[in-house]
Amino acid sequence: MVHILGVLLRDNSFVKIALTRFYGIGYPTAERICARFQIHDRCKIKSLTPSQITSLASFLASPSTTPLMPILPLASPDYEPPKSTPPMPQMLKRDEVSERRKRDPLVGLKIETELRRQIRENIAHHRMIGSYVGRRHAMGMPVRGQNTRNNAQNARKFNKIERRG
Repeated sequence: MVHILGVLLRDNSFVKIALTRFYGIGYPTAERICARFQIHDRCKIKSLTPSQITSLASFLASPSTTPLMPILPLASPDYEPPKSTPPMPQMLKRDEVSERRKRDPLVGLKIETELRRQIRENIAHHRMIGSYVGRRHAMGMPVRGQNTRNNAQNARKFNKIERRG
């Protein structure tokens, strides 16, 4: 079993499925993360190399500071590598790097504690400005227009605010 950021990932689960155990990562985001680190769809946690686990953990710790993956051209099927040393990837200009960062959907990824804190701050903001959504949160009622006559138990459970302390 592997622990990454305090989340237990079981050995026999697929990496794509195991990543969804993090709060804020769903299937599409897990697929993008696997594609970024070139992890196969059917790869299991136990078959990851230590370097892949380390790079995955460092990415999940702070996605905005990880370096961009190099863009390497694809080789044609009849390509034979040269006998000498391979050429180094070209350095990107500063404008190209910033443009690639803007287009990368994983740069602004927030997970676990950071995402929970952001959601809590958004709810507190709605309550502070006195909006309809904030008042519904404060009363523990459904926020997004659900029916309150019959099945509002989930809203009462999830919108409950600790009033002690």
